[in-house]
Amino acid sequence: MGKRTGFMEYKRKDRGEREPSVRVRDWEDYTAPMNDKDVQIQGARCMSCGVPTCHIGMELNGVTTGCPLNHLIPEWADLVYKGQWKEALKRAHNKNNFPEFTGIACPAPCEGACVLGINEPPVAIRTIERAIVEKGFENGWIKPTPPISRTGKRVAIVGSGPTGLAAAAQLNKVGHSVTVFERDDRVGGLLTYGIPEMKLPYHIVERRVNLLKQEGIKFKTNTEVGLDYPVEKVSADYDAVILAGGATVHREMEVEGGNLEGVCYAMDFLHQNTKSLLDSDLTDGNYISAEDKNVIVIGGGDTGTDCLATAIRHNCKSLVQFDIYEKKSTKRNEHGNPWPQYPIIHRIEYGHKEAASKLGKDPRAFAVLTKKFVGDEQGHIKEVHTVNVRTRYEQGKRIREEIPGTEKIWPADLVLIAIGFQGPEQALLSQLRVERNVNSTVKATYGDYRTNVEGVFCAGDMRRGQSLIVWAIHEGREVARECDRYLMGETDLP
Repeated sequence: MGKRTGFMEYKRKDRGEREPSVRVRDWEDYTAPMNDKDVQIQGARCMSCGVPTCHIGMELNGVTTGCPLNHLIPEWADLVYKGQWKEALKRAHNKNNFPEFTGIACPAPCEGACVLGINEPPVAIRTIERAIVEKGFENGWIKPTPPISRTGKRVAIVGSGPTGLAAAAQLNKVGHSVTVFERDDRVGGLLTYGIPEMKLPYHIVERRVNLLKQEGIKFKTNTEVGLDYPVEKVSADYDAVILAGGATVHREMEVEGGNLEGVCYAMDFLHQNTKSLLDSDLTDGNYISAEDKNVIVIGGGDTGTDCLATAIRHNCKSLVQFDIYEKKSTKRNEHGNPWPQYPIIHRIEYGHKEAASKLGKDPRAFAVLTKKFVGDEQGHIKEVHTVNVRTRYEQGKRIREEIPGTEKIWPADLVLIAIGFQGPEQALLSQLRVERNVNSTVKATYGDYRTNVEGVFCAGDMRRGQSLIVWAIHEGREVARECDRYLMGETDLP
């Protein structure tokens, strides 16, 4: 695949980025497209390895490596290198309904499993994938393909995130009439309101949703099943129901002062900002502003980084991101984190670059434990008390020890908690009388996806807990297959 000696001749190059000092002044895509020739050269780096592990999704030590969608990566990398873009697009769509979403928002566990990554920077898989799908849209190759006939079966899908959209696309393809219920005013779930505009522009989500509508899928927005649309009516109106509502319950942070004004969850901050931005370009004021505030983000993951980038665009006064973990090495630990595990390394993401550009330094503080929040007389946050910690392990159990003398008080006007989610919301599940696991997720076996309730299926984060977009699309495709089998007695879906 690719050019046999390409991996020795060419260096890795990713999709470009606009200058941080410029892009922080707007909400446009922070990246810049790569020209066709450069993308083809990146395709040439795919090294015709004997056993390509990039497209074999698995979990090693609890972390995903390789692509859970089993993407035909070596095939479309080779086709791109040869300039056969349209054929590459067919291969990309063969395993993934939405390569533009994964080409933007996926952390690329495929690259972590790339064989070239053993001793060189891996193939720029995500960059190539996005280039393929954008080429497809630019040339009009991606068109609505409604089914030739209908089966007469009706399916309701609750939730329009990547799991729900993937399930809808697959079920519609074989002729079922699909209705997707979304409680927000726009389709996309966390694709729309959980990922900020400069990282995943809404027009990219809307572009695909419009195609799905043209293919015959119906969307009911501002409609929460169990509240606006009774569960009894769903059961009566549809032959099957797929629960794809995600895991949206915030992980609680048990810290003194957590109820102070100015302490909020990251997803509330991001959701309100995107909605106000799309509704009115922020003129309606219906969002949590970081303007001229001392902002602290608690949590070192992608959501925390998105908060950094958003706060910078609000023109905050100061910005710090607490990471409970110690600063990692820029190189993989070959003993504790060997290939093909996903490399656990120090990364500098787009939000870190933007904060450094605006404020003069990387905003992160490592190995920091939040002890308490302190407010003023009006009940508003004014400072955060922390201590540094060191981590050790005993019999596989992680133990964090506070380091005496490292206590610190940080001024704060806005604290954004970005420490993840603990599971799905329970109200609808209780109404449906769906059985749950001890961690509150829906009890439905992987590969089968049926719940204890006849005709009700569940997939994605609502079933597996907080996870990656590739797992969401993977389970959406799989649950569609099992739902089709339930409705028809057999299935041709992959």
